[in-house]
Amino acid sequence: MQKKRIQRLVTPVGVGALVCVTMFAGVPAQAQTVDNTFIASCLATPSAVAGPTALSQPATVSVDAPESVNAGDEFDVTITPPPISVPNEVSGASVKSISRIKIDVDIPANAEFISGDIVPGTSIGLSGVTPNVLRINENGNPDPAGKIIRLSGNNATIGNGPNTSKSSEGGIVALATSGAETTFKLPQVKARLKAGASGTIEMKLRTGGDAGKWANDKNFLTFLPKATLLITAWAPTQCTPRDAEGDATPLNAGAGALVTTNIIEADKQTTTTVVAPGAVKNGAEVTLTANVAPAAPGGTVEFFDGATSLGTADVTAGSASITHTFDTDGDYAITAAFSGSTGFIASTSAVKTINVSTDDTVTTLAMTSPNLAYVGQDVSLHAQVTPAVEGGTVEFTIDGGEKVTGTVGTDGVAVAQYNFGTTGTHKVVARYSGTTGVAGSVAPAFPVSVTNAPAEAVQTSTTLDAVGTITKGAPVTLKATVDPANANGKVQFKMGDVTLGAPVAVVNGVATLPTTFAASGEFSITAEFIGAAGFIDSASAPQALTVPAGTDPGPGGFGSLSSIFGS
Repeated sequence: MQKKRIQRLVTPVGVGALVCVTMFAGVPAQAQTVDNTFIASCLATPSAVAGPTALSQPATVSVDAPESVNAGDEFDVTITPPPISVPNEVSGASVKSISRIKIDVDIPANAEFISGDIVPGTSIGLSGVTPNVLRINENGNPDPAGKIIRLSGNNATIGNGPNTSKSSEGGIVALATSGAETTFKLPQVKARLKAGASGTIEMKLRTGGDAGKWANDKNFLTFLPKATLLITAWAPTQCTPRDAEGDATPLNAGAGALVTTNIIEADKQTTTTVVAPGAVKNGAEVTLTANVAPAAPGGTVEFFDGATSLGTADVTAGSASITHTFDTDGDYAITAAFSGSTGFIASTSAVKTINVSTDDTVTTLAMTSPNLAYVGQDVSLHAQVTPAVEGGTVEFTIDGGEKVTGTVGTDGVAVAQYNFGTTGTHKVVARYSGTTGVAGSVAPAFPVSVTNAPAEAVQTSTTLDAVGTITKGAPVTLKATVDPANANGKVQFKMGDVTLGAPVAVVNGVATLPTTFAASGEFSITAEFIGAAGFIDSASAPQALTVPAGTDPGPGGFGSLSSIFGS
């Protein structure tokens, strides 16, 4: 008879407490209130005199939270458990107390936990340890980097913590009072959160990992009822949001987002860049393009010659263009002013100088690299035509003898591969052929110091896969292969003289770089292997890149090339 009475005692205490538990988060102004009703199932396990008892009943969690917050803003979340009523007598057994009560809530993703405090004067009928708020890790230990907010009595629980027991009172205690039932209320908890940069903030009960398993001490709600008949019975209880007992029953909606708060992203700073030829002929129609990075989805760009407006164009996927004809020789200071759009801040480009002439454009030529090389090493000879005109070739003459040739791209850069066969200082003379309307030019002799590589170093060779024609803004992956395959080092990809991203580590003889190209024209792409200790540097032969004019870039398609045209 005693065993039957004590077994029946456990059920109303364990589940009755759960059914009354309601939590909500409160924030000042523009708050939304969401009532979440779901089935909560608990398992109470008496200490030795009866078997485990499970019960599933509806529970409601109401959450007040802002519908949206600005990125980086701080806001308060107030968790308010309601009164909990427990019968003082069940089947002749007397309920003495419920203790070691704890409630766990996940710190939301996309939010930073600033602090948590008990709101004074908001609890009823509690004794034992003064309730407090802790930030804990998965093991229940206080941790400044933990992902869980816990309301408890100094972390005294039935499990999942440093101060646990399933057969002794501790932590928060609710003692039975006179009358038919005992009513108590856990205090409000005020948590201070800081919104992340983007996305959504979802408030959830703790149900991840072991916390979502049936009858686990990591469950979001646990407590320890105590009752007496002829003996003392302890009934540690664990509760999860599921429709029935057992792990075979999945978690229900109570494990999902109780409320969702949208983060309003901060307006993005933008950079506008003018893309246009450096020299044009008088009377020729020229296309002026402005690239806005990151790629704004709207707004307009107005082009200026000094203070004179040349025209306005709509921005599509971060790009806007107009055509214009210059009818007077001279240098024109072209700028582009982006109006801004929703989520994107206005910006004005740096000046792009366009030389307009009737006669052939005068150019200058300068070699830019390399200064050093090893005997037998493939290196890239670079020369820059100024102003940056497209067309023609640059012929590199080594010590008045051997010659190699590179094509001048839209950026005015020509690249050719060469291998020095002897040590010493070699003189390289670069000659630009010129093109229609553009005069040729010759660079001063450029010294290259060539030495023998360390005897123990391994010779390498680098090959760049063909690039070909790429749609403006479309994603492409550059691939370089270094021989031997065990070569240790990094590869720096270049477009003319401009580096594309940071050096990429070589893995099993291969280095790759995902990128996009934002400017139309013809360019030379190279890959330069930078060997670690024991391996000799090498450079690939240039590969031609063609980005046709008039193609629209895809979303976010203004990455790699934007830096070559100023900020």
